[in-house]
Amino acid sequence: MGRLATLSEEPINEQDDDGRRKAYWRKWNWVMFKTHFSFHNKKPDLKILLSVLASPLFPVPPKPKPPINQVSGSAQYIIQHFTAATGCRKLEGKVKNVFSTGKVAMGVVDEVGGVSEKGCFVMWQMVPDKWQIELVVAGHKVVAGCDGTVAWRHTPWLGPHAAKGGGVRPLRRAIQGLDPLAVSAVFDAAQYMGEKQISGMDCFVLKLSADQTDLVDRSDNTAEMIKHVTFGYFSQRNGLLVYLEDSYLTRIQSPGTHPTYWETTMSTTIEDYKHVDDVMIAHSGQSTVIITRFGEILKAGPSITRLEESWTIDDVAFNVPGLSMDCFIPPKELQKDYPQEDLDWRSPLHR
Repeated sequence: MGRLATLSEEPINEQDDDGRRKAYWRKWNWVMFKTHFSFHNKKPDLKILLSVLASPLFPVPPKPKPPINQVSGSAQYIIQHFTAATGCRKLEGKVKNVFSTGKVAMGVVDEVGGVSEKGCFVMWQMVPDKWQIELVVAGHKVVAGCDGTVAWRHTPWLGPHAAKGGGVRPLRRAIQGLDPLAVSAVFDAAQYMGEKQISGMDCFVLKLSADQTDLVDRSDNTAEMIKHVTFGYFSQRNGLLVYLEDSYLTRIQSPGTHPTYWETTMSTTIEDYKHVDDVMIAHSGQSTVIITRFGEILKAGPSITRLEESWTIDDVAFNVPGLSMDCFIPPKELQKDYPQEDLDWRSPLHR
């Protein structure tokens, strides 16, 4: 059995299912992006929307806290202000799991507007690094998860496929104000970039970038990940994370062709913080994705598309009874592809 196709965070469009599946087994799925791609359908292409918006991963994994003399005083102050504002330190040592449900509306936007599709999702998290999400939009279901070692995704058109790269990255939806402990963990070693206004709100800006080693791990002989960077905007007034922006640039080139570059930028406004067991959790927001494709083969110039999503949280609960390690076991197809010691739920690593 060949290694499973790796998880793509780029759009995927219509193509013959059988031929497409064989192509994914032969090559990393970035190769498929240079063909059969149109951004001008009046009705949203659910494969594009769900490939990009359903379960994107955060650019970087949580890192060990650096020594205090290596941390920017301003960045450290901002994170301390955030943890105090959310009250998330109350969760440390007391919360073993988190359950949340919500609704989404997403669509492709062009010059004459767009049509959105509605759906819902449910997400489970096991502290500190296990998660799973099920999202359904217009009858199409995407499931993604992480067992603390392997991140994966399952779609109706590709089946299960694993993520590339070192370190297990959090689900981006969790960083959108839904998991303040995760926000604190990933931004703890961030770089302070100064101040900026977002929607008339004065914010402190923190920056995180995927390091070169991880970028290499997430590349192969047809797709080179050039950068993946994120900015978090924290309100100066109340200390909360109110805006999240990340972008990544990929160079794609199959043998005998000119390279094509894909730049994807996702911006999220985070709103409606409410108390859940005395912890501030964001309950709504909007995301916009700009996908720009450019290179010599695009004679008409860069190809640009815009995706939008709005989301609301219906329910959040801590320490839900019955949620066990078994809930985060990867699909059987992935278990065949990874060393048993990495997936053995009886090992000390997972106890």
